[in-house]
Amino acid sequence: MATVLSVSGSPSASSRTGRLLRHLDQRLTAQGHEVIPLDVRTIPAEALLGADFRHPAIIEATELFDRADGVVVGTPVYKASYSGVLKALLDLLPQYALTGKTVLPLATGGSVAHVLAIDYALRPVLNSMGAAHIVQGWFTLDRDITVREDGTLALAPAAAEALGPVVDQFSAALTGRTPVLAAAG
Repeated sequence: MATVLSVSGSPSASSRTGRLLRHLDQRLTAQGHEVIPLDVRTIPAEALLGADFRHPAIIEATELFDRADGVVVGTPVYKASYSGVLKALLDLLPQYALTGKTVLPLATGGSVAHVLAIDYALRPVLNSMGAAHIVQGWFTLDRDITVREDGTLALAPAAAEALGPVVDQFSAALTGRTPVLAAAG
């Protein structure tokens, strides 16, 4: 199957966005994909903010993007856009780092007022980086993501029901299959 780079653009270690991505990673792994997680917050700030293209962490991140067949990009929404830490990384990648790749944009936020951030802020950047196919993105409200005491993630039933087909569509696009989507009832 495909190699998927799962990028969390959250600056927080306890991020709902990061936890949601790791949850979705499990679904993709169960579908036979190799998933490589990348938490942008773990890249040294001096490399990101100093635009140090030769820093080993930036070189490694660039190689991970190069190796991937598909990329899941998740971000919390701040001020109607994706996170600054994600922007810093995307700015340091080669101009066409997503050429030939299938991309799934995801966002989380506290209000439905931010739902268009995927299409008006994130998607144009991903497109400019040469993505071959950007599948339908998805926005999940923070209140629909709960972290249990044992650290596992629980999604509100409606959020889980909506997000499953989005991830399955991405998975199918990676392998050239046509996804079978359930009819809305």
